[in-house]
Amino acid sequence: MKVTIIGRKVNLRNNFKELAEKKLAKFQRIFDDDAEAVVTVTVERNRQTVEITIRQRGMICRAEETALDMNEALDHVISALGRQIRRNKTRLEKAKKVDPGLEFADAYYDEPEEELQVVRTKRFAVKVMTPEEAIMQMNMLDHEFFLFRDDESGEINVVYRRKNGDYGLLVPEEK
Repeated sequence: MKVTIIGRKVNLRNNFKELAEKKLAKFQRIFDDDAEAVVTVTVERNRQTVEITIRQRGMICRAEETALDMNEALDHVISALGRQIRRNKTRLEKAKKVDPGLEFADAYYDEPEEELQVVRTKRFAVKVMTPEEAIMQMNMLDHEFFLFRDDESGEINVVYRRKNGDYGLLVPEEK
């Protein structure tokens, strides 16, 4: 796995980089050598956020944690990635069938498998609006996300509220 470590508003020490690579090494058994892991560390005031995104052939695992200490945030984000991989064991196994080169470590799958099922379907008219209008609508409805048709591109987009209170925009992309 190729690991890239980025520091935003901080110069990262070599011992942190080595620690991050060492902790990510436990996922080597799950992902191929062509997988890419990006570790982004952001320091704002007294908060330190570590975000890790692992990409391999269209599959993405991502986690983000904030703590007072950079190493503590790294520990939490590695744990969160491990939980995410355990939860998505079935999906990963299906990806393995599509790509036999993908290997999995049984050590990560000691939790009982949870069944994913749709319990409710909701239909609604998708309105044409700007992302800013969609954010206002989402806030008025007190939702965490809102689906809309972008007024410029005509594509279906989603705005969502991030953990830190900011907003994100999901835009479809052909691959």
